[in-house]
Amino acid sequence: MESETPLVSETLMDARRALQRGDRQTAKRLAELAVSQAPELEEPWLILAALVDPQESVAYLKKALVINPQSRFARKGMHWAVTRLRNQNPPVAVTEKLPTSAEPNIRTSAPIQPMVDPTTISAMQAPSKHASLRQAESRPGIQTPSSELASRRLSLFPLLLLVACVLAGVWAIWPGNVVPVQAFLRKNISHAQVTPSLPAALAGVLKPTYTATFTPTYTPTPTYTPTPTYTLTPSPTNTPLPTNTPLPTNTPLPTWTPIPIPSGEPGSGGERWIDVNLSEQRVYAYEGSTLVYSFLVSTGTWLHPTVTGQFNIYIKLRYTDMAGPGYYLPDVPYTMYFYSGYGLHGTYWHSNFGVPMSHGCINLSIPDSELLFNWASVGTLVNIHY
Repeated sequence: MESETPLVSETLMDARRALQRGDRQTAKRLAELAVSQAPELEEPWLILAALVDPQESVAYLKKALVINPQSRFARKGMHWAVTRLRNQNPPVAVTEKLPTSAEPNIRTSAPIQPMVDPTTISAMQAPSKHASLRQAESRPGIQTPSSELASRRLSLFPLLLLVACVLAGVWAIWPGNVVPVQAFLRKNISHAQVTPSLPAALAGVLKPTYTATFTPTYTPTPTYTPTPTYTLTPSPTNTPLPTNTPLPTNTPLPTWTPIPIPSGEPGSGGERWIDVNLSEQRVYAYEGSTLVYSFLVSTGTWLHPTVTGQFNIYIKLRYTDMAGPGYYLPDVPYTMYFYSGYGLHGTYWHSNFGVPMSHGCINLSIPDSELLFNWASVGTLVNIHY
């Protein structure tokens, strides 16, 4: 049965549109308005459940399940809300700084000897030339400019001495110099002086003196072991409610030709009223006591029966959307509501007229509904009976 009024239908349509464009505040306000207007409908409760926290969602979904215990959407929503409640307090991740590759590796197998400034050693010891040279030689690989110059001079000294000896020997044996040389030797032989040889002198200068140095020992620092990092479990995201897919359009059968005024005479000009015979599945249009039109229709099934009694058309809509539990019908043509969500309207989703097919409304073919729509007016009496 199309249980919502046109106002409720329009409110729910606006709520769905607001939800689709992400305007949650407007969608919630419209859904609450629909609940206040028609609390027996399931859809506004489902929309509210999708827009609030899990605790409130459970309350709204319970109301939807009371209305429709077999609702697939309400059951899925209840499972979703309960899952969100369980995941409201996820474990907090505990992280600890891990050592990076940029940090230096500490090697403890061989301690590194500190670099010692030779000038500092010279200042700490006796300020003698030979002591400075010995300190420079005690540290392999580190030489001062003065020690390097002294080493070069000492390496050339033996060569110069050898050359001098050779030249002296040549000069001594030269024919013109034999006698003077002998005279010189005899004269100065008694005054010869013992001069320390070069190797002995150099030994005193170049003998290295090793000074004990303090070698620092590095103490290894403790290595931090990374602790396992907890992974946050993401909570399920809000999933928009599925949009009902319109039913496929059936190929219409040949349209029904309305029954003309008997004998071709015009109406009597009396008050217009509509008579619905549920047993015959027919609608009759009268002007006073004169029959003007007769249409074959489909009324409500035994699960969703059409109401009986006398009513008046209170609104006419050329096109409107209809929705209820398990169905959604956009752009239903030539609709005339006479009681709550019950109305006479055109039908494009079936052509099985003469057989009860609806949720309580009176289904006409589109040509017949257009003719009746243009003939009747707001306030026209609708008499429904078996």
